[in-house]
Order: sequence, then structure tokens, then C-alpha cells
Amino acid sequence: MAQQVKYDRREQYEQIVSGLLPGESVIAVYDAVGVGTGFIGLTDKRVILQDRSFVGKRVAITSIPYGKVTAVSVVSNKSWAGSFFSSGSIAVHVGTHTYEVELRGVEKTQHVHNVILHYAAR
Repeated sequence: MAQQVKYDRREQYEQIVSGLLPGESVIAVYDAVGVGTGFIGLTDKRVILQDRSFVGKRVAITSIPYGKVTAVSVVSNKSWAGSFFSSGSIAVHVGTHTYEVELRGVEKTQHVHNVILHYAAR
């Protein structure tokens, strides 16, 4: 049985679906918070980041194959076990570059971390 895809905004989910590779499936698409942010999408093949912070209202869509991820971090101002914070960040390390995305809710942050770790460790 197929797992239900988790997403915050339908238009972001549809944008990810429109760019899928043959045989690729969406796992989750979460809206990012903060200035210049877009979203993070997870498929069974890659991490997809949308960044709206480029000059001239340009938007970048960055695809990171799981095999290129060197580390993934949960960044928060409280302990992971604590349940009193409403947002957290994911840092995806690719070589010497780090992409950081702040999400609403620690559950989403932990889900993204676990999915990336699962596929990157293969």
C-alpha cells in the first residue's frame, strides 16, 4: 500500500510532482518559514529545495541526490527531546556547502531529518 504524501501547500506539492523523474515518488513537501524561503521537497531519489532569496525576484530550485548528501543536521534552540519549540531547521550538507531550511513544527523537522538520513545512508 502506498504511503500518503505529506505536504503543507498544494501548489508546492504540485510543483514537485511536475518535475518528477520517471519512477520517482514524492514523500513530503514542507513550507519553509523566514525571509526568502520557499520549501523543501523529499522524494525517494532526492531532496528538492526552493529558494526565493535571489536578486530580481528570481527563484532557484535545487535538486540534491541523496548520494551527494554528506550529513544532515537538526538545528534548534532547545533539546531534541524537548517539546516546547514550534519550529526547527534542517541543515543539509553537500560537500562544503550547507543548505538550511527552517520549518514549522519539530515533527516536520524530525521527519525531514529521518527521511534524508534513511536514503543518504543507503
